[in-house]
Amino acid sequence: MTDFAATRARFHIPEGIVYLDGNSLGPMPLAAEARVARMLRAEWGEMLITGWNRAGWMDQPRRVGDRIARLIGAPPGSVVMGDTLSIKVWQALAAALRLNPGRKVILSDTGNFPSDLYMADGLVKLLGDGHALRTVAPEDVAGAIDESVAVLMLTEVDYRTGRLHDMAALTARAHAAGALTVWDLAHSAGAIEVDVTAAGADFAVGCTYKYLNSGPGGPAFIHVAPRHADAALPALSGWLGHEAPFAFDPDYRPGRGVERMRVGTPPVIQLAALEAALDVWDTVDMADVRARSIELSQAFIAGVEAGCPGLDLASPRDPAARGSQVSFRHPDGYAIMQALIARGVIGDFRAPDILRFGLTPLYIGAEDVARAVEVLAGVMANRAWDRPEYHRRAAVT
Repeated sequence: MTDFAATRARFHIPEGIVYLDGNSLGPMPLAAEARVARMLRAEWGEMLITGWNRAGWMDQPRRVGDRIARLIGAPPGSVVMGDTLSIKVWQALAAALRLNPGRKVILSDTGNFPSDLYMADGLVKLLGDGHALRTVAPEDVAGAIDESVAVLMLTEVDYRTGRLHDMAALTARAHAAGALTVWDLAHSAGAIEVDVTAAGADFAVGCTYKYLNSGPGGPAFIHVAPRHADAALPALSGWLGHEAPFAFDPDYRPGRGVERMRVGTPPVIQLAALEAALDVWDTVDMADVRARSIELSQAFIAGVEAGCPGLDLASPRDPAARGSQVSFRHPDGYAIMQALIARGVIGDFRAPDILRFGLTPLYIGAEDVARAVEVLAGVMANRAWDRPEYHRRAAVT
């Protein structure tokens, strides 16, 4: 049984803050400061370049990848870290298209994260020759999978509403039609129970700075199903994805298995912070996290709907159909969120009208939910949001 009081004590939450934005940037694990300091002083500082061997920096992407694998139902040796999520999306798509010659359509949904769609659009334009990105409404995805589709690319949990795709069912449908799948787990890993192996996913990618708490700019991960590992070509043929990087061979030879999905030099400092965060995850059972997340989100929805009649639920009402976030709609959602933040309740806003709230049990409890509802109700009842400073848009919303 997961001890959520113990996990909460392992994060730094500023005094007086209710933090409901871990679905965008997770808070700092207390151990991260010491772990990064040790890396800077004892490893980089004292070992200098020998740290690549003596401190294990070169093996870190694979080692940390195995720890992520446990959280997404992937076998050891099938996940590697590095680069940004957009890069990993591009790699997975390019590899999947090559594994499915003769087909040229990437199918996705209109609710997918824009960067994923941008990467797919850029890739098909680069390839030309009839390659295309096709998007349909989320509820129409299953019916749009046909024999023309090479790759189904979906984000499991919608970044705006929290709507949850059925990974296993859609993957089975794609495979029956001869298509491969790429799943973006940016809002899934560390938020809900994920089992890419049981679902039969071909590729999965995700970031680590949201629910996994690696810090701003934390590295992404990529999973390649073992059945594809020695056939998938990464397209971005970086030197650390080479079979023998330090042979400095002028010709590229892909490394073994998922190692070939490495591109450039790993972000060692950021990986050190992620390792500290994963120490917390080692004490956690994902079934417990999911159960507590549903409990908190149901209480939040009930409280907001009772006290804030001007807000409309944007997330699925059925908790089994959403991830670990709850979203509400309001035409002045941005200003409302700024008023909330000014009062110590931090969520975020997504255009055009979505207020997002992450319910993250590792450091959020029932008392936080009650406080957030109370503050939000006050902001709405008094129209406290309707002040000029709350309407001015910042660079990050």
